[in-house]
Amino acid sequence: MDIQHYPLVFEPILQDRIWGGTKLKTDLGKNIPTQTTGESWELSAVPGNVSVVKNGPLAGKTLTELMEQYPDDVLGTNVHKRFGKQFPLLFKFLDAKQDLSIQVHPNDELAKKRHNSFGKTEMWYVMQADEGSRIIVGFNHKSSPEEYLEKLKSKQLIDILNQVPAKKGDVYFLETGTIHAIGGGIVIAEIQQTSDITYRVYDWDRVDANGNSRELHVEEALDAMNYNTTDTQKTYTKDENKSNTMVDCPYFTTNYLPLHGTTAIQKSGTTFTVYICTDGEYKFEVEGETYSFKKGDTVLVPAAIKAFTLTGNATLLEIYIS
Repeated sequence: MDIQHYPLVFEPILQDRIWGGTKLKTDLGKNIPTQTTGESWELSAVPGNVSVVKNGPLAGKTLTELMEQYPDDVLGTNVHKRFGKQFPLLFKFLDAKQDLSIQVHPNDELAKKRHNSFGKTEMWYVMQADEGSRIIVGFNHKSSPEEYLEKLKSKQLIDILNQVPAKKGDVYFLETGTIHAIGGGIVIAEIQQTSDITYRVYDWDRVDANGNSRELHVEEALDAMNYNTTDTQKTYTKDENKSNTMVDCPYFTTNYLPLHGTTAIQKSGTTFTVYICTDGEYKFEVEGETYSFKKGDTVLVPAAIKAFTLTGNATLLEIYIS
């Protein structure tokens, strides 16, 4: 059986975070190593955190090995042409027991110049939100570097930021330069460019068990930040057994696919597709073989698989590169 015949699942890369909790285990069935596990990197080609195939004949191979050996089959012809043998996206689940730091990500140009990296355009899909939880995203009025630094110094930064109540099903699209933080009490599915560049500007004066605070990047963030107000929350349709567009940007397209029954999918071979199951369970059938997936599973469908069916009762996020 070769690469094009089956959907790939990877070993989760679990990350301990000062703000993390236990919902990745209780809600998503991840085998977390600590009581403060904040992130499950589901599909990653970030150096030092490269995903390893968990299922089937390719088990044990890394995502970067697949890129080297089967770039057109896995990535698709267009994606391979555009990005070379690099996997261009990073997929995560996040469990924010506490507020994440207030932070910003640089654009492609700045990230290339400073870090030889992609920038970090990202989107969030809220999978679960405790009563009273909120998302911090963008400024609540047109700001400036001077006002931002003054409020940061006086520990009043939150006063000029936009705080939005969080609820299940909310979608936020964060272009680079958008100041933001995920609030405590929220589980999120995150889709982003392959990048781990974060400028942390305020961390709520937190310290770790040894009394150390995390590094801040106040100066680096100054020219990376968009001081205008931004329209980050996205609305979308929810037609059953159809791909409903949530976000369509140069870096990725994400659709909402509420599956009830069976739907047949046809692909062109130009891009890989990823399915993130945020609720329920479903079966993936290709060439007479059936694979079962459930809430918390992230599946990479190689571009070489051009026809398959999905059957079940599940909520799926469908991601590819246009």
